[in-house]
Amino acid sequence: QVQPVESGGGLVQAGGSLRLSCAASGRTFGSYAMGWFRQAPGKEREFVAAISRSGGTTYYAGSVKGRFTISRDNAKNTVYLQLNSLKPEDTAVYFCAADRHSVIATTRSEYDYWGQGTQVTISS
Repeated sequence: QVQPVESGGGLVQAGGSLRLSCAASGRTFGSYAMGWFRQAPGKEREFVAAISRSGGTTYYAGSVKGRFTISRDNAKNTVYLQLNSLKPEDTAVYFCAADRHSVIATTRSEYDYWGQGTQVTISS
């Protein structure tokens, strides 16, 4: 198993940037597709971004495409999410997830392991 642990959340003004990190335990990090999801109060957890095992393929939700960038460093067992041009509607708890079966995955049911989440709050 792997245990993702998120960090880097905080309070940022609209238009600002944040960089989230997700550190995952295990020697086979490169065998997992990784993804970011977010959940705002009263809403379902939604897909944000995903990256393939090698990092060669990425996919983004339409609401964040062009503003967010997902990347990974397999040597450091870490996946990142760069959040730029932030909007108040980006406010949510952001979760990191790992999928040991898929090359890349965009749905909640495909992911096997989840972090505890990190709060991102955007002020207007």
